[in-house]
Amino acid sequence: MILGLETSCDETAAALVTREGHVRASVVASQAELHARYGGVVPEVASRRHLELLAPVVDEALGDAGASLDDVDSVAVTRGPGLIGALLVGLSAAKALAWARGLPLVPVDHLHGHVAALYLEPEPLGPPFLALVATGGHTLLVDVRDHAGYRVVGSTLDDAAGEAFDKGARLLGLGYPGGAALDRLAQAGDPEAFAFPVARVPGLDFSFSGLKTALAYTVRDLPPDELERRRADLAAAYQRAIVRALVERTREAAERLGASSIAVVGGVAANSELRAALPEARLAPLALCTDNAAMIASAARYLPAIAFPDYLALDAYASAA
Repeated sequence: MILGLETSCDETAAALVTREGHVRASVVASQAELHARYGGVVPEVASRRHLELLAPVVDEALGDAGASLDDVDSVAVTRGPGLIGALLVGLSAAKALAWARGLPLVPVDHLHGHVAALYLEPEPLGPPFLALVATGGHTLLVDVRDHAGYRVVGSTLDDAAGEAFDKGARLLGLGYPGGAALDRLAQAGDPEAFAFPVARVPGLDFSFSGLKTALAYTVRDLPPDELERRRADLAAAYQRAIVRALVERTREAAERLGASSIAVVGGVAANSELRAALPEARLAPLALCTDNAAMIASAARYLPAIAFPDYLALDAYASAA
């Protein structure tokens, strides 16, 4: 089995996955409640919490799988992108575990991990396909031709879709994390009540900063009593604009590339309106949309391992290449 570790942001995760793609265990410890008081993730706080949680999360994953470290033949870990301090906690732990047992180590790109969530049992999706990767920090369109990677064909020029959801939720007084709360509130609103812009930028890229600004101005200009009365309508219209941008550009990319299959992965793939608006798409299972270690172990099945002990000098990276 592969032991996967994921600590790129504010989830501490460990998983055990077989070479065939069967998830024996997947444990995720969220720090959302810890960071809610600050309105967002505080990197130093996240790093310290990873230090506290990582060993218990690994122990729990081994227990859930009915396994021990003797059953692990390689260790996989997120190398980047993400919060550098948080990444270094996971990478250091992975090095220690692999080195102590003489095992190879597989460094995994976090975004490749999200795509590789689609390769897991019980219904793995095989390339080729076009994937929309939409997370809190990244929004990409990728052309997937083989299991080992992908080619980026579009990305966001500013805010990511997940970031736009969280910032919109904050403007509407919904707290952090805001994506799921905004989705729930939007279900009680009228998406046609406000006309928010959908940016049209060259190529297959995205832009969400103008939409966020439009919501901020609308919230600013509404009287307090009307704002409270129309919060659900604002949430619905704002969400509709984000989803429209994602869906229209994804379908445009599929047409240009001649893609026969579309997939959606990442935390934003859990959004109910997005899932309904792309009925033809293959969606990552809800449990594998947000950050988890099963997707990291899944990607590691198709990547070269670094032999013991050559990985000891390996470093993390904060930004996507």
